[in-house]
Amino acid sequence: MQDRDRMCAPCQEEPMQDPSPFRWINRDGGAPVLILCDHASNAIPSALGDLGLDQAALEDHIAWDVGAARVAEGLAHHFEAPAILSGYSRLVIDCNRYPDEANAIPAVSDGVAVPGNADLTPEDVAWRQDTVFWPYHREIEATLAQFSDAGRTPVVISVHSFTPVYAGERRPWDVAICWRDDDRMSAPVLEALGREPALTVGDNEPYSLDPADDYSLIEYGLAQGLAHLLVEIRNDGLADGAGVARWTERLAQAIEPAMSNPAVRQRRPRS
Repeated sequence: MQDRDRMCAPCQEEPMQDPSPFRWINRDGGAPVLILCDHASNAIPSALGDLGLDQAALEDHIAWDVGAARVAEGLAHHFEAPAILSGYSRLVIDCNRYPDEANAIPAVSDGVAVPGNADLTPEDVAWRQDTVFWPYHREIEATLAQFSDAGRTPVVISVHSFTPVYAGERRPWDVAICWRDDDRMSAPVLEALGREPALTVGDNEPYSLDPADDYSLIEYGLAQGLAHLLVEIRNDGLADGAGVARWTERLAQAIEPAMSNPAVRQRRPRS
């Protein structure tokens, strides 16, 4: 974390021990793959208290992608690949949004007001960027630079989850594959998942890879010409360890053949 004075900026009180803004899984994994989880944690920096929310809200999908971190960890171990997981709640600042956008720090999330995000000053926003957002992303950037220095071209995989009901509407998809322009990973994974008759698979539904709403794979996939994949799992399938294991294995089996294609090891011209 940043130094003590920076940590205390919002509240001018002695902070408790806070977690790191990112967490490594399998840091020395040798596979040419980097796994990300932008919404891995529901932690709040002690300087911000509870953002005015009760524990139930902080355990809900508005605060993090329920179950996604466990799937990311499982995939990292399956592929013997490194994974970087965000250390704080998306309500502090969303690590998959451009940090200066209004929706990066939501005052309302899925109809729930977030009092601690109201009426923020530019200094408040900068503190969250410097304490939470940029340390996570600089770690990703440094890791990709290490791949490049070693002459290796990784596939970047980002793991998310979504809620079964949003804005009062039921979502039928069990899993979604989100992509844009580059389908080297998305097309074969969609095909593999589509062979399971019991699954309803979303192709850019309920989310797509959108520069207006996404940061990580826009910056680390498309902009760098790296093959990439964004996976969204409906979180009622991740309610327990058995569900996490089932989805980890299912995704691993769908992703593994796609990664054997030599084309995914080629860096495309930057967009």
